[in-house]
Amino acid sequence: MALLCLLLGRRFGWLELAAFGAALAAVLVVALLMTVGRSRYAITLDMADRRVKVGERALGRLEVRNAARRRSLPSRVELPVGAVTAEFSVPALSAGAEHDDLFAIPTARRAVIVVGPVRSVRGDPFGLARRSVRWTRPVELFVHPLLVSLAGAGSGLLRDLEGQATRDLSDSDLSFHALRDYVAGDDRRYIHWRTTARRGSLMVKQFEDTRRTQTAIALATDPRDYADDDEFELAVSVVASVGVQTIREERELAVLAGPGTLRVETPPLLLDDCSGLQLASSGAGMVLLGRRVAREAPAASVAMLVTGSEPSMADRRLGSRHVPTGTRTVVVRCERGAEVAVRTHGSLSLATIGALDDLPRLLRRVTA
Repeated sequence: MALLCLLLGRRFGWLELAAFGAALAAVLVVALLMTVGRSRYAITLDMADRRVKVGERALGRLEVRNAARRRSLPSRVELPVGAVTAEFSVPALSAGAEHDDLFAIPTARRAVIVVGPVRSVRGDPFGLARRSVRWTRPVELFVHPLLVSLAGAGSGLLRDLEGQATRDLSDSDLSFHALRDYVAGDDRRYIHWRTTARRGSLMVKQFEDTRRTQTAIALATDPRDYADDDEFELAVSVVASVGVQTIREERELAVLAGPGTLRVETPPLLLDDCSGLQLASSGAGMVLLGRRVAREAPAASVAMLVTGSEPSMADRRLGSRHVPTGTRTVVVRCERGAEVAVRTHGSLSLATIGALDDLPRLLRRVTA
């Protein structure tokens, strides 16, 4: 604008326009001069807790110390918090002096919020020119989903003594199943002598294969499976609650959600990964969850498939059909406000939940 005014003022002899252009050019020069120089700060970003639950406020502290040998001028510091930026005014500081600012970040939704990096900014009041210096690295704030305690509620579904029996029969294992007639080649160590003496023919023991319990939890992340975002939040909380309880009981666990598997070494790591779960058009829907369990957790003895209210009964049955044979399967349909309902057919249970607090009752009905 300054250049245009100067050119037009000179071309047409309009002195007022040329003077206005000269004034704009002077303002621009002054703005550039105000960015010259560099403040010497030592800035510390301290988050009291990088893991909070939905609804809690994340507290932090910003400490600015003048590391120069002379007094610093007043300045401002910017702190990006997710998509917004907070500004802090830093007064003039003598050499070695410090200035603290406390802040709180509200957490209304589950998310992974990037806090920082902290930047000091020099520039003019009009915002024509600015120079920023980065002082810290960004940190991640994990807003965990809501949880409900399941202590004792899932013991019937997730129990594991010497192993969970399958429907596969074998000639040697820990779980006795039945007796059958001896055939050539059977191991004589498993002959049941009392029954043999009573019947007059050799009888051998037959066993059920046992395996250590592995729980597989698969979450649908296709937006077409959910009526709204609140249903998805309920589904994530169901997955997180069951997963945390399984880890605390020191059982094997696989959580299949999003593009890969979630970390299950400790409850905080699982909840960190749950904080970042999002709906995506490329996400797996209900009809694909059983295939995913069969592909990524084929040894699972318990499979929980969690989805929203949109898939029909036929879709839920179709999704569970591809779960490996012998796996106890529970399909959980999340619908806000719905009553708890459970229908069991053999090793398959179709359940509906309307609130997170109903999850312990739902698991008790599944295992009844």
